[in-house]
Parts: sequence; structure tokens; C-alpha cells
Amino acid sequence: MTLWQRLRGWAKALRREVLLLWLAARDPRVPLLPKLLAVFVAGYALSPIDLIPDFIPVLGLLDDLVLVPAGIWLTLRLLPVELLAELRTKAGQTAWPRPSLYGAVFIAAVWLAVLSAGMWWWQGA
Repeated sequence: MTLWQRLRGWAKALRREVLLLWLAARDPRVPLLPKLLAVFVAGYALSPIDLIPDFIPVLGLLDDLVLVPAGIWLTLRLLPVELLAELRTKAGQTAWPRPSLYGAVFIAAVWLAVLSAGMWWWQGA
């Protein structure tokens, strides 16, 4: 198996796990902490706005290569095993969600709030 094939397989698995988080965030059986973490990680992974912009060499892609998989790993560790198995099966059968205007507005509002809090903190420090 070539490196390219392994990377494609890893990217497909990552995409499936993000879809699993999206399903977990919408499932009422998921406990509050994993649900909030799933919303944050899936929102960050699907958001066009990054913590470190991609045009910055190395660091721009590093947040996507480290933060997203780490967030997925942590969220999956917090989900009950039986529910995780069910959601993983469902994620394999579910089509990728269509973009939502409400979701985009929510993500933009979260980023604006984070940016505002950071600016407020920076001014106060």
C-alpha cells in the first residue's frame, strides 16, 4: 500500500468520524459533555475558519492535523461503547449533511465571540 493510499484511507476515516460526531451531537442519548465536545469538534472541522489560517506555512495545517483528530479521539472516548457502535454504523450509512445557513451563522457567531473575548482579554492584560 502506497503512502498516498494510506493517506486517502485516513482522510476517509476522519471524514466518517466527523460525521459520527455530527450524529452524536444530534442524538438525545449522548451525555452533555460528549455532546458539547462533539458540537465543538465537528463545528471546527467543518468550519472554513481555522484557529491558525492555512496560508501560514506548516502551522496552518498543523492545527487541522493535530486539533481535529485529538478532539475526535477525546469525544469518542467519552461516548458509551454501545452508543458509539450504533453511531458508527449509522455514520457509515448516512449521507454527508447539506450545509445549513443556521449552522453557518452559528459557527460565525461562535468565532466572533471567541475573537471578541480574545480581544477583550488582550486589552485587559
